[in-house]
Amino acid sequence: MTPARPGFGVPGTQDAPQVEPAREVSPTLRIAQIAPLYESVPPKLYGGTERVVSYLTEELVREGHEVTLFASGDSVTQARLVAGSRQALRLDKRCIDQLAHHVVMLERAYRDTRRFDLIHAHCDYLHFPFARRQKTPVMTTLHGRLDIPDLVPLYREYPEMPVVSISNAQREALPWLNWRGTVYHGLPAGLLRFHERPGKYLAFLGRISPEKRVDRAIEIARRVGMEIKIAAKVDPVDREYFQSVIAPLLSWPKAEFVGEVGESEKDEFLGNAYALVFPIDWPEPFGLAMIEAMACGTPVVAFRRGSVPEVVDEGVSGFIVDHLQDAARAVERVASLSRRGVRAAFEERFSAARMARDYLSLYERLVQGREDLSLVG
Repeated sequence: MTPARPGFGVPGTQDAPQVEPAREVSPTLRIAQIAPLYESVPPKLYGGTERVVSYLTEELVREGHEVTLFASGDSVTQARLVAGSRQALRLDKRCIDQLAHHVVMLERAYRDTRRFDLIHAHCDYLHFPFARRQKTPVMTTLHGRLDIPDLVPLYREYPEMPVVSISNAQREALPWLNWRGTVYHGLPAGLLRFHERPGKYLAFLGRISPEKRVDRAIEIARRVGMEIKIAAKVDPVDREYFQSVIAPLLSWPKAEFVGEVGESEKDEFLGNAYALVFPIDWPEPFGLAMIEAMACGTPVVAFRRGSVPEVVDEGVSGFIVDHLQDAARAVERVASLSRRGVRAAFEERFSAARMARDYLSLYERLVQGREDLSLVG
């Protein structure tokens, strides 16, 4: 096992804690991966958490581990699939109560935990009551934002639960949790192709919401006089925001709303872009779109919030900015970056193989210390 490489950042930014190697427990681990049911694994269209679960699961299987994936029935995997629902719940128009399906899946996953050496959950705190009452080691990767006051009493109730962050910045709201490591996301090496020639448009990839600031992205494009293509989903909760705030901005002739794109379309969309603009206005836990762009060799211009200083290597894979004027200047400097250098930064830091190695180190340490880490009810 090799330790995780410390995260790049700007001066004053804390590096990611290194995931130290553990003694080998056995050549093969029996691992349960529990994914949310909102999207399939991997997602058909937009989806971050389920996409990462897919990359991790397939890499663990490739390395010879025995993996059981609890996910929606339309998931595609080389692991043993246990369906928690017929299909991804977001795409199932007949589904009214999404939580009900998750509770049933968790009951089935925890019914006979002796089948597993370790359970790795990706559904935030939902499984904590199940995990507390059995002996099999459990690890939880927290994929979402934690700066929500309602979460404080909940996590205070479960202080013993081993959790993993996807960036150091994600920890800042709840630094007292039982953190076991920071593991950055990774992509399969051949998932997205390197594109040597830059395109002529700026790209925005994600979802339409106030915190993602598509309005900023359009304004950046206006200031530099470039086309911008926006590939984003619009959740029902954000539809009114889209209609009232974003749709009027799309009347600008150089702005094109592409809509929601799937994994197969990202290669061309990101690879043919001049740069990805990532003008967030919230504490982004990771930002998968940034490393997807980097995998294509496309530089990233991102606002200094959340994980950005840990993901973007300033002056190598992109530029970190603080306001719109900075962003416009950064776009004008993108030509000074080597697209091969951007791809190299991705290969060095954000591969699925590295992500799997880091998690395996944490798994093995947790399995070794199972008596200390499990609270039996």
